[in-house]
Amino acid sequence: MKPAQFKFGLLAAAVLGAAVLTGCQPREVPAEPQAEASAPAAASIQLLQVQAVPMEGFNKNVCEKEGCTQFDLQTVKSNAAWIDEYFADRIRKAEPVAFSEIQPQAAEETDPAKLNQQSISVRYMGQQYDIATFAMASYSYSSGAAHGLYHIEYVNFDLKNQKRLALHDILNQGAEQKVLEALYEANTNWLYNRQIEKSQLKLSDNYYYGANGIVFVYPLYELASYAEGMTELKLPYESAAALIQSKYLPSLPKNSK
Repeated sequence: MKPAQFKFGLLAAAVLGAAVLTGCQPREVPAEPQAEASAPAAASIQLLQVQAVPMEGFNKNVCEKEGCTQFDLQTVKSNAAWIDEYFADRIRKAEPVAFSEIQPQAAEETDPAKLNQQSISVRYMGQQYDIATFAMASYSYSSGAAHGLYHIEYVNFDLKNQKRLALHDILNQGAEQKVLEALYEANTNWLYNRQIEKSQLKLSDNYYYGANGIVFVYPLYELASYAEGMTELKLPYESAAALIQSKYLPSLPKNSK
């Protein structure tokens, strides 16, 4: 199994578990009094239905002067066309050679050992009310290299406003530094053991909603070695409550005391 696929599977399970814990059902809208029956009903939250599908219209094997590359490109098909278009556009821009007019090379005519490999796959991770999370995993291997490189980008959508949620979209205004400080404090032991000081830590715009907190994801090599994989630092929801806009915080069960 490719490193990206192994890592992706673990992350997918973790985040999907988070979606189950925090709830995936639309918020209940209180019934309107009979006297106001003619008033417009509150907008309902769309419940996504998603399946993984292969991308269309790309060349699986392409040879250029630099060598031959094998492409494996997968996306999603859902009941939200704007989401499908978002990922299709991202994949086309990420791998333009696969969609070019270059004459494709038949797989049987190419030595598999000499093939470069490029793959992208999109998976649906879950939905929390009007926030949906997807993971876009990419893998790149150059023929003859010791190993390939992988990356997983989490994409969070605001279904109500039909837009992607960057980190600055969900934070309270001017909260970036406080989030960074809280994130460092929550992960002090791990960072200290790797001699990473507070001044060296930067906020990552790559995040997802975990079971117990917002998880910030860092690329390979940025905070740890390749063997340790992509670094994940969790900011507990208790610490994030005053830093993230309430509408972008999941509804969590209250602990009984």
